Amino acid sequence: MELVHRRRRGAELFLLLLSLVVGIGAYAAVGIGVDGKVPADIITYGGSLSALVIAAHVTVRLKAAYADPVLLPIVSALNGLGLAMIHRIDLAPTGHPAHSKFAAAQLVWMMLGVLGFITVLVVIRDHRRLQAFTYTFGLAAVVLLLLPLLPGVGKTINGARIWIHVGALSFQPGEVAKVLLVIAFAGYLVLHRDALALAGRRVLFVDLPRGRDLGPILGMWLISLSILVFQNDLGSSLLFFGLFLVMLYVSTERPGWLLVGGVLFGIGAYFGYLTTAHVQVRVTAWLHPFAKDSGAYQLVQGMYGMAWGGLTGRGLGQGAPQTTPISWSDFILPSLGEELGLTGVLAIILLYGLLVERGLRTALICRDNFGKLMAAGLAFVFALQVFVVVGGVTRLIPLTGLTTPFLSQGGSSLVANWVIIALLLRISDQARRPPPEFSDVSEDMDSTQVVSMR
Repeated sequence: MELVHRRRRGAELFLLLLSLVVGIGAYAAVGIGVDGKVPADIITYGGSLSALVIAAHVTVRLKAAYADPVLLPIVSALNGLGLAMIHRIDLAPTGHPAHSKFAAAQLVWMMLGVLGFITVLVVIRDHRRLQAFTYTFGLAAVVLLLLPLLPGVGKTINGARIWIHVGALSFQPGEVAKVLLVIAFAGYLVLHRDALALAGRRVLFVDLPRGRDLGPILGMWLISLSILVFQNDLGSSLLFFGLFLVMLYVSTERPGWLLVGGVLFGIGAYFGYLTTAHVQVRVTAWLHPFAKDSGAYQLVQGMYGMAWGGLTGRGLGQGAPQTTPISWSDFILPSLGEELGLTGVLAIILLYGLLVERGLRTALICRDNFGKLMAAGLAFVFALQVFVVVGGVTRLIPLTGLTTPFLSQGGSSLVANWVIIALLLRISDQARRPPPEFSDVSEDMDSTQVVSMR
């Protein structure tokens, strides 16, 4: 039976229309819940959102016709829900002078994110070409991570020095660095996989890596500790080290690396707790949120909001998410939990789970090792961020300050995440595209070349 390679662009378009119903419907529900009527700008907003999503779909149809048909609709639904929730908090009286502009600014950042998405698909025709820039991307990522430490350029916000300030524009270079690091890690591990996979001493039924091969993981561990100590950025420190560790394990299939990484993580966490006041505050708030002067007001308000939302929520526009500090960014998930309830939060987590699953599926079917590692790394970026965010706001782990992908207000994060989706679609298109027929390849060769191939 002949294998038929289906493009599934029609299925993607249908799912995109459903995602637009979710996003625009949520925006309308917010207006009805707050003001008792549909927002006056619903046509303008709906048209803008639809135009951006359809532009992304047309680009995929033209430039990556065999790409996964589910990734883009999931992103569209999450981005639409995030915009609606930010708009809902904008409408609440909080005393924050810039509140009324957050949703409008987020829509502009979404436009820039879609523009970056289109640019990646148009410029990068084959993801394997990125492997040639392994060390260039790695060096660029390190430079970006160091930029916030420069005097006059770096900016401290909420205790973390992870921003650069140019004129009126603030940007998190770490969001771009995480994309570059995935590419650099993938290229490096493809080149050195055989050496890193060699077993050393066996301890407790686990083959530990050789001592001479510990250099890369120790280097990444030191970089992560530096981010924690000098930038007070617990989230990025955890993300970068966890990302390298998982990609190292996927590349070598050696559980010993997980054991070594776990020990290094424990040592780093304890050292960070002893030396960094920022980490001590986060741990105290995690362990004793209701204690006096615990510094856990934000966490407690978020938990109260989710408890008030219950199973089905208060309804969009009917809660009070504005009482939680930074509810439009770090704590947007509790805000959604208050108004959509546990049911809505579980639906959102399922969307993230499906997003990660499709990324890992792309890694499994990819034909080249570089693409496999790159897709796995990009999928794990979403998995780790969502786990850390959900664990933090539910008091499973200490708060880290990472953003919720596509939901939280924040331009640099949104643009970087749209670029990650474009890279996943490019790898997916390459993996799902039918291989060229031998007759098609041989048409451009002379008879001597064809004979030599045989």
